[in-house]
Order: sequence, then structure tokens, then C-alpha cells
Amino acid sequence: MSERSAQLLTEDILEAAQKIQRYVFGLSFEEFAIDEKTVDAVARNFEIIGEAASRLPEDFRQRNPNIDWVRIRGFRNRVVHDYFGIDLAIVWNIIENFLLIFVLALSVDSDDHP
Repeated sequence: MSERSAQLLTEDILEAAQKIQRYVFGLSFEEFAIDEKTVDAVARNFEIIGEAASRLPEDFRQRNPNIDWVRIRGFRNRVVHDYFGIDLAIVWNIIENFLLIFVLALSVDSDDHP
């Protein structure tokens, strides 16, 4: 298991989420779906988010009950183990409707617990 601190893991998650946001900025779903490099980069960063989330200490996750850690780790597993079965509409929905909320929730905790 990782020896990285919760702070470093949180930074990894936030960096990966920010990369996803940069990669898709200004793209429509249709543009995203046909851009193989962007799809691959986004998938890789969702893997990083899920992996880092799975390595966070339990007390950190309990301090953040508003974040659905189980679904985040589950999505990572889906991306890693069922790559060709990924529904890009679901990925896009997560980016459009949940990623920013997740980043904000995690950023607030990071600010509260340096």
C-alpha cells in the first residue's frame, strides 16, 4: 500500500481532476468522444483519482461522508478492468455534473486539514 500521506494523495486527486477539466475545456461531448487522445488522457486521470482515493486513510474518508468514495473507487475499477466497455456518455456525465463538486468538496477538506 502507498506510503504517501493523505495530503499528497489529495493533491494527486486534485491534480488529476484539474487535468481532466483542462483536457475537455471547450469540447462538446461529440468532440470528446471522437478525440482518442483526450479520451485516453481522461481515462488515465480517472484511474489516478480512483487509485489515490482507495489509498486514502479511512479516517479521511469518514471526515468526508459527502463524497461517494465507493463509487469513485468502483469507477476506477471499471475504467481499468473494462476499458473497452466504458460508456463515454457516463464519463462525460461525471465530468459535467460531478467532477467540479468533487473537487470543491475535496479542496475544502484540504484547506481545513493541511
